[in-house]
Amino acid sequence: MKVISPFGPKIAKLKLSSNFIKNLNKEVDRILSKKNLEKTIYNEVNKYIYKSLGKKISKIKIKNFWVVRQFNNEYNPIHFHDGHISGVGYLKIPKFVLKNRKETNIDGSIDFINGNKMLLSESIYNHQPKVGDMILFPHYLMHTAYPFKSNGERRSFSFNLEIDKKIANVFKK
Repeated sequence: MKVISPFGPKIAKLKLSSNFIKNLNKEVDRILSKKNLEKTIYNEVNKYIYKSLGKKISKIKIKNFWVVRQFNNEYNPIHFHDGHISGVGYLKIPKFVLKNRKETNIDGSIDFINGNKMLLSESIYNHQPKVGDMILFPHYLMHTAYPFKSNGERRSFSFNLEIDKKIANVFKK
């Protein structure tokens, strides 16, 4: 390991062993294999687009895929993604302790935010996740994950996809 200091904070630069890289790549390839994750995502995104637009997609490319592990009082601030379609799937959900039982329970939940609250129009959709839930949404939809009080772990996976450009580009007919 080499510790460098090109400015104030120090940076550690190291080389991972080829065996570690090989094993990690093998595990990631297994997770992303056609038989497992990619096939499930392809089928569900195809249904989502068909039910939403009445169109069938012929191309899906996973741009990014990551796992999020959150613990007591951790959250994810309001943000959006890149690509065309984004998704989140829940793998572990701890038992939450409600902060205030008289208030609405948002501990550990996810909000999707769009536009303004107006007459006959909500601007926030709140989802209290359960293990096995997967939510698909347009990449530009703002969202946030709320903190929770628990000794457990909230584990989810997220991804960004690209689909057929002729379907994703709503400005070209």
